[in-house]
Amino acid sequence: MKTIHIILFGVGNVGETLINQINKAKTQLNKQGIEVKIILAANSKVALFNDKGISNQWKTNFSNSAKPYTIDAILNFVNHRKWDNLIAIDATASVEFVQKYTYLIQNGFHLISANKVANTLDYEFYDRLRSTLKKYNKTFLYETNVGAGLPVIETVKNLYESGERINKIRGVFSGSLSYIFNTFSEDKIAFSEVLKKAAELGLTEPDARDDLSGKDVARKLLILARELNLNKEFNDVKVVSLVPKALNGKTTLNEFKNRIQELDKPLQELKQKLSKKTVLRYVGELDVTNETLDVKLISEDQESAIGQLKGADSVFEIYSESYNDSPLVIKGAGAGKEVTARGLFSDIIKLSSRL
Repeated sequence: MKTIHIILFGVGNVGETLINQINKAKTQLNKQGIEVKIILAANSKVALFNDKGISNQWKTNFSNSAKPYTIDAILNFVNHRKWDNLIAIDATASVEFVQKYTYLIQNGFHLISANKVANTLDYEFYDRLRSTLKKYNKTFLYETNVGAGLPVIETVKNLYESGERINKIRGVFSGSLSYIFNTFSEDKIAFSEVLKKAAELGLTEPDARDDLSGKDVARKLLILARELNLNKEFNDVKVVSLVPKALNGKTTLNEFKNRIQELDKPLQELKQKLSKKTVLRYVGELDVTNETLDVKLISEDQESAIGQLKGADSVFEIYSESYNDSPLVIKGAGAGKEVTARGLFSDIIKLSSRL
């Protein structure tokens, strides 16, 4: 039986769901000759340590027994037991925690991350991280950075590494913005009302401007560009924000919510200009040939893969020498705690097979 030892940083929606998925799958994993033990679960302040692996009662145990920690204390805990097959999972959105990646790699850990930060910081950090991984013969998997549980990064990487020339990648990268514009394009409803509904469903960030700014889509686009060996920075992404200057970050969140109707008129005007067979979609587009990265609102043929989107699904079109006239399309749920946690779990299984 191969035993995988995991330390999990981030026990919010995704982290909690991942723990539950792993514990539920124990029997199935054992049949494959794998035992996955989460030996530590931590938030930003305290951690729960357990030699035998965290059980289904972990939340109660976390409340009662979690204690303040340092990374060195975690390393001492692991090294004292001489465990192998060590994986650190980052289910946070922390900028600060990413700075600890190198230290974890140097101390024997492979990395799996849902956190986009490490792959969208300056290229110097991006390149240095990969040099460290190579030096210590460690693996870093981050499939959930783009498309949550969809195999987008893996597909792009496999095509590129097999010598396939990729010309363009375009699509709807955001589940929240997918829902917003799918609903707005089809229903006779004000944009502000759609936005409120999306927030009630938990699809947007607490501050919807984080979604409407296009920055999350830009990060995903940058990650794909770097997978194709393009030396690009975040500032190289041309982003058309949906947030009017009068409602930008200088305005408080409460002020934004009180003035949300100011979004209605300009977006309604765009909607009225659409032909009967087109819809509005907020897309990311990477032109590999010209090395341009664009995030923008477009009108799209409703019969295309992008135009046919429903609900909060994401879609990615990959144009290459083999898929030029008819692109390779990856489509499905691109957001949500269940699919994101499942994507992390898939990366665990993928990495386990290599250890």
